[in-house]
Amino acid sequence: MTVSIGEPVPDFSASATGDNTITLSQLRGRQVVIYFYPKASTPGCTTEGGDFRDHKADFDGANTVVIGVSRDGIRAQENFKAKQGFNFELISDKDEAVCGLFDVIKLKKLYGKEHLGIERSTFLIDSEGRLAREWRKVKVKGHVEEVLEAARELHAQS
Repeated sequence: MTVSIGEPVPDFSASATGDNTITLSQLRGRQVVIYFYPKASTPGCTTEGGDFRDHKADFDGANTVVIGVSRDGIRAQENFKAKQGFNFELISDKDEAVCGLFDVIKLKKLYGKEHLGIERSTFLIDSEGRLAREWRKVKVKGHVEEVLEAARELHAQS
């Protein structure tokens, strides 16, 4: 089962940085941005994470929690978070359970070779746990501002 707009997002728990376990249902009452990125410490992922970091106060003002997800191990996620000064948690989804729920594992081509990897995607979940918006095949430039605008609009409606 994968998520769809307007429907409740199935609950999940996943290991995250800071020795945390993130459980979606425990975030009810707040909006949640979950963004999936291909690999920690790569240029596009660093830029995207930095944009979310730099707008954290704005997301807080819209009652919105930001969470990053990739298939990297927890140590790689901890290092990425520390090196970049990220002020939000990163989920280590090695078993692809969260990725599968959001259907972000896609066949990709790199240097002529095909492999399965994370398609850069972002999801906005409303304060009652329903999927409000999704962005797939994300281009990093300007993306966080677009997500923030959607989070603000959703928060204003609640």
